[in-house]
Amino acid sequence: MSGWRKRQIKESQMFVIGIDPGARGAVAILEKNGRLVHVFEMPAVEIMSGGKAKRRVSPEMLASELGLYADEGAVAVVEQVGAMPGQGVTSMFAFGESFGLVKGVLAGLGVVTSTVTPGKWKKALNVNAGKDGSRAKAAQLWPSQAHEFKRVKDDGKAEACLLAEWKRCNSGTE
Repeated sequence: MSGWRKRQIKESQMFVIGIDPGARGAVAILEKNGRLVHVFEMPAVEIMSGGKAKRRVSPEMLASELGLYADEGAVAVVEQVGAMPGQGVTSMFAFGESFGLVKGVLAGLGVVTSTVTPGKWKKALNVNAGKDGSRAKAAQLWPSQAHEFKRVKDDGKAEACLLAEWKRCNSGTE
């Protein structure tokens, strides 16, 4: 991590981490004042399974990314998603594994973590339905970082940011 990032972190002393779990999810870090510090795709590795490359969350890389924020008094929220109709057993197992790895990393780092359902945080933040709604809301809240939410596949980054914003606005009232 660069020196300017370390200085930036030391000055804030309090962070809110929002996580859209899953191998194609994302992580966002907000300062307590709502400033978006960092947003990135979920750290993942590709493994071979049944002759196919599968993307899986890397707990080691996630812990490395979040360690400095945890040391400075971060809290976190992880989206709690249930099974979706039409999703296979294997994909649901993989998603559950990712959810557990994310929560385990946060616990190992000593980060106080809560979960929230998509319906609850989206209603509270008045997010329009669909992934485009999340991208539009994130671009509205953080216009100087709107480029982070430009592509359709950036919905995970948008949702991670919005999860952190929900936690920041609802800390202590959940």
